[in-house]
Amino acid sequence: MSVIRPLRAAFELAWRQRPEEPAPGTGATAPASDAVVDCAVYRDGVRRPGPQDPAAAIGQARRRGGRGTFVWIGLFEPSEAELAGVAEQFGLHPLAVEDAVHAHQRPKLERYDETLFMVLKTVRYVSHGELTSTSEVVETGEIMVFVGSDFVITVRHGAHGGLGALRHSLEQSPRQLAKGPSAVLHAIADQVVDHYLDVAADVRDDIDEIESAVFADTRGDASQVGRIYQLKREVLELKRAVTPLDRPLQQLSETSIGVVHPEIRSYFRDVADHLTRVADQVGGYDALIDSILQANLAQVQATQNEDMRKITAWAAIIAVPTMVCGVYGMNFEHMPELRWKFGYPLVLAVIATASWLIHRGFRRNGWL
Repeated sequence: MSVIRPLRAAFELAWRQRPEEPAPGTGATAPASDAVVDCAVYRDGVRRPGPQDPAAAIGQARRRGGRGTFVWIGLFEPSEAELAGVAEQFGLHPLAVEDAVHAHQRPKLERYDETLFMVLKTVRYVSHGELTSTSEVVETGEIMVFVGSDFVITVRHGAHGGLGALRHSLEQSPRQLAKGPSAVLHAIADQVVDHYLDVAADVRDDIDEIESAVFADTRGDASQVGRIYQLKREVLELKRAVTPLDRPLQQLSETSIGVVHPEIRSYFRDVADHLTRVADQVGGYDALIDSILQANLAQVQATQNEDMRKITAWAAIIAVPTMVCGVYGMNFEHMPELRWKFGYPLVLAVIATASWLIHRGFRRNGWL
């Protein structure tokens, strides 16, 4: 297991760092910009052949018209200049564009006229051979989605959370894709929340492992505190991605929004239910880690108290010969049994007897 998990982590990282690719069999050409990983026009749920230049694509979509015709542009970590060009072509709000460029946003949903802007936090479980006080357990990224009546623009930040496979999967369901840009938004939100569930299950394995380690050592191990605290920080990272997404999904499922197809609202309710489940799990993990931390600290404290009792007991035993030897070491002329032949053996016997009686008393009381 210690060998397989690091290899698996390296493989997953290498795979997820690949840029998302156009769906196979579509005849798509290379993107016009390095930031544009895919750009396509969809009509009635079917991808149409054409250029991957955003300006040409939106022009083609608007010439054909129709509710089921839209363009989907996928961007990966675009620069400010690259996103500004796209924003000008699609009339995106400057505040939303600024958020999309700089990332590090909380999950949210904002409306700018007829355009929706949604931020979702992506998460990935980082495989590791053994949890340490510096292990990274949860890696986060972001997906920003601009949704209009005839376009959807996705901006992805982070080495994971690619949308290439999702795009290909949607293209295999033209009936769903024909519902327009909101169908793409739902599919992205659904994939993100499903990844939350997968990561939560993997984090649970780490919690079980550290819980077993803590309670297997009844004497307590202070070195476990660093591991527990690191795991708690990673769970809080997951919690910051999950919890704020509840309100945006509730808005999409309960509020009538022009760019959201009426049939898609019920799909958002299903995603919201899944999010509630994972939020409950993460909240339970946070509370469980607190309990494990308190139990470990209690074990450490109990061990320290036991050690202090033993030290105190031995100090009391050693005090007897120390006191007697100290008295006889003062060289007074008139000392008890000082010139008696058996005085020295008698003093040693008294010291041994007193020490034995004290030791026995401490043993009976559980101090030794």
